[in-house]
Amino acid sequence: MRNELTVIDEREILGKLFRVYGDFENLLFLAKDVAEWIDYNKKSNGSYDVNSMLRMVDEDEKLMRKIFVSGQNREMWFLTEDGFYEVCMQSTKPNAKIFKKEVKKILKTIRKTGMYVTDELLNNPDLAIKAFTRLKEEQEKRMRLEKEIEEQAPAVAFANSLTVSKDCILVRELSKILKQNGIDVGETRLFEWLRQNGYLISKVGSDWNLPTQKSMNLGLFVIKEGTRMSTTEGSKITKTPKVTGKGQQYFLNKFLKNNRLMEVN
Repeated sequence: MRNELTVIDEREILGKLFRVYGDFENLLFLAKDVAEWIDYNKKSNGSYDVNSMLRMVDEDEKLMRKIFVSGQNREMWFLTEDGFYEVCMQSTKPNAKIFKKEVKKILKTIRKTGMYVTDELLNNPDLAIKAFTRLKEEQEKRMRLEKEIEEQAPAVAFANSLTVSKDCILVRELSKILKQNGIDVGETRLFEWLRQNGYLISKVGSDWNLPTQKSMNLGLFVIKEGTRMSTTEGSKITKTPKVTGKGQQYFLNKFLKNNRLMEVN
């Protein structure tokens, strides 16, 4: 499920890049953008005192939401429409009043038509076609990025849970990694699942619980050989399945596919 906000309108106002987020019933403005628009308490390093600006508005006039910034989803502060008008009203900067007036005009049109159309667009069909084509391209680009985020979510979860080891790990250790990511499965049940789904040999015998040919071809497992001393049988060769780094990511991705946990019976 997508929880991040998207841009519903974007243009230039008074030389500033203006974006509206949310939907037509609940318009939101990125607090960081608002501070820049109205030149609120600019610091020596060029940034703006957003925290101070946020303290000017009531709790119901600001909120934190997730947006796609610099290649990743981030929680950011937003102002509601009332919050935006409040900071503009309290600002002593001349451009705040002008900006507020321009924004009101744009929002009024957006609510009526679903987008802001200037007289220039209405009187110039060729320019309108170019503008609508660009809007369509931007929407498609955003949708592609959102899809990529969803598809990469399992890999991100994996990266957050551990640094992928170049060394191979035991199935027991894989079950711990899965549990860290919300998949409640112990070593015994994971072995059973791996057998039932064709990753480990299920036939009882000397090869029981060893990787199947499919697993080996995919590079998910290696077989670690060792020796064990027995008073009755002497030296005996042992074989233990170990999950490769590729296998660790493969199984976590599989269990978290489509942003939901797979059932492990």
